[in-house]
Amino acid sequence: MIDAEITGIILILIGLYGIITKSNLIKQILSLNILSIGVVLFFVGTGYVKGADIPIMPRAKVVDPLPATLMLTTLVVDVAITALALALILRIRGEEK
Repeated sequence: MIDAEITGIILILIGLYGIITKSNLIKQILSLNILSIGVVLFFVGTGYVKGADIPIMPRAKVVDPLPATLMLTTLVVDVAITALALALILRIRGEEK
């Protein structure tokens, strides 16, 4: 599935561009989320095999379940990082006033 890999790379580049160019902290957090979704999409795309079966019933070709499993963990960590970053931004904005 080359399309998922290319889309993932494009999302990674968009996220990096947003992190580098935006000075607003909320926009940087959103760019970080876009970057992480791009990484997830890229790795899930690398584990996909066209016409393959699930690994529970092994045949000649099976889909590799490891990238999908690791990316589920990555998504949970990304949600926690986003929540922490938003809480820190609220704390910074509260101290500025």
